[in-house]
Amino acid sequence: MDTRTKEDFLNGQLLLVDKPLGWSSFQAVNKLKWAIRKKFDLKKIKIGHAGTLDPLATGLLLICTGKFTKTINELQGQVKEYTGTITLGATTASYDLETDIDQTFPTAHITSELIHKTSERFIGQIDQRPPVFSALKKDGKRLYEYAREGKKVEIKTRQITIYEFEITAINTLEVKFRVVCSKGTYIRSLAHDFGKALTSGAHLSELRRTKIGEYNVNNALDPICFGDELLGKE
Repeated sequence: MDTRTKEDFLNGQLLLVDKPLGWSSFQAVNKLKWAIRKKFDLKKIKIGHAGTLDPLATGLLLICTGKFTKTINELQGQVKEYTGTITLGATTASYDLETDIDQTFPTAHITSELIHKTSERFIGQIDQRPPVFSALKKDGKRLYEYAREGKKVEIKTRQITIYEFEITAINTLEVKFRVVCSKGTYIRSLAHDFGKALTSGAHLSELRRTKIGEYNVNNALDPICFGDELLGKE
């Protein structure tokens, strides 16, 4: 059972959580918030996460409690590492599996050498356009709200940095990768742009965040198990 006290959580804790597939980051925060409040009979406690993960992504989520919530902005600015899969030959409006395939492309020209050479073009500072299916705001409204209404909006590019883009395996049209990148990088956009550069189309089919700064998902907790541990459940 977790031995931390009410005062520990109120004064501030940094919790490393391995977000499950299908959960929103908000759901993971709420699971722990409910468990902490119930355990210590608290009416309220400050709690928040340092960097959203989409429901279709898994991996490291940093959750801060109490006075540690003041460090969220600093944690969000840390360099991040992801692993995942880019599927070639087709695109989706959301750049991942949230929406259906909208176009398919020829892939006969794709070779392992072309994939590796193309990945090198994305290393360094690049201009990236965020996906229209994202939580960024334009004129006070989330971009995904415009997208779901079928409305087109102009989305400006922004400069991000890709420190490493390693192709770890190629299985026909499935490209496994590891990326180390700056704050503000959308891996979905990277997958989409990678497909464009290959003239084959592509979308992100799997994503896992493995590191944020010095924090590693190998040291993270399952939010369900951790919540149960707090409450003393076997």
